[in-house]
Amino acid sequence: MATHPALRRIAAAVIVAASAVGLASCGSSEPRSLLDDIRDGHVTLGTKFDQPGLGERTPDKQYVGVDTDVSRYVVNYIAEKNGWDEPEITWRETPSSQRETLINNGEVNMIAATYSINAGRLKAVDFGGPYLVTHQALLVRGDTGINGLEDLADGTRLCSVSGSTPAQKVKEALPKVQLQEFDTYAACAEGVKQGVVDALTTDATILAGFAHRYRERYGDDFKVVELKNPDGSYWTDENYGIGIPKGDGADKDAVNEALSEMWNSGEFRRIVDRNLGGDFDPGTRPDIGDLSFVDSK
Repeated sequence: MATHPALRRIAAAVIVAASAVGLASCGSSEPRSLLDDIRDGHVTLGTKFDQPGLGERTPDKQYVGVDTDVSRYVVNYIAEKNGWDEPEITWRETPSSQRETLINNGEVNMIAATYSINAGRLKAVDFGGPYLVTHQALLVRGDTGINGLEDLADGTRLCSVSGSTPAQKVKEALPKVQLQEFDTYAACAEGVKQGVVDALTTDATILAGFAHRYRERYGDDFKVVELKNPDGSYWTDENYGIGIPKGDGADKDAVNEALSEMWNSGEFRRIVDRNLGGDFDPGTRPDIGDLSFVDSK
């Protein structure tokens, strides 16, 4: 399937950055212990750098968003509970297609990066959580006429990220659409803005951040379209977790305890309001630590 030349230009800068990450991830080392590194005073946390409201590096090199705030809460909660100082944090960009490799190579302690828990990923890494349940949706411009699944005709130009759960879902369920895959959602969102693709498909949380940002900057009619089955159920459920190395039960237990307290204290609602606005509803508290939903798929 040919890629539109304009979309290739949009993604050019992204490819350079992703290649740098890929080269860095080729080293061979052991996975890290989260608890040990928090105790020792320094952790490396993975997130996205290009997702407004969720995980973003600002021009002045600040790291902001729901996932970065969740990560800070987790490591600082663990430190406080154990009587340790809050650790120094180094942030690492973690593209969707490289997350398991970065965890298993020991290049990050953990990853919170709109990281959906699924059976394939659980073969490679463990997860704390889920801490948020969202659903696959579309980012479109108002003049496209796309208002739901029924409007995704053969040949509709969709864009998503290589290695992501939404991209795989499109391949399986909508084989006749034209799927373009790139390394970041920002490249896809720019394609929507320029009219090179009809829609960006990924989780509603991610799309809410882009829609809010683009409306602020450009004033155009960007909107998030929910994808539902004919019976009204959501097309997908995406359970966000924190990826950690496999096999260390103490690390996973500590992460789950921190996530439970984050929800129970009301801090997660404050994190969401601060980063995605008060109109975004994070839903009810997931059953943190229970991954039985993976077995049912």
